[in-house]
Amino acid sequence: MKINIQSVHFDADKKLINFINEKVVKLNSFYDGVINTDVTLRLDKNNLNANKIAEIKIQGKGQDFFAKKQCETFEEATDLSCEAIKTQLKKHKEKIREKF
Repeated sequence: MKINIQSVHFDADKKLINFINEKVVKLNSFYDGVINTDVTLRLDKNNLNANKIAEIKIQGKGQDFFAKKQCETFEEATDLSCEAIKTQLKKHKEKIREKF
């Protein structure tokens, strides 16, 4: 699985990148059809406190999964996005099992 991390208008430090990699790699255990993962980190200028946005897009075999969360820290936004993706992956896997 290939993981692309993009930070818009700032440079993410190694600690944040490692945290994101660890979280995203765990998602592969829920669905083995993951091909590519794109993570985008952005700062929202409108909000004062919860201005960190994490978007995760996973390209799977035959289906794409997407989650976007806005929180006070990138770690929290990434964690919540991964939880949302995990739920999507589990539901998709159950649908596949029901067909067979």
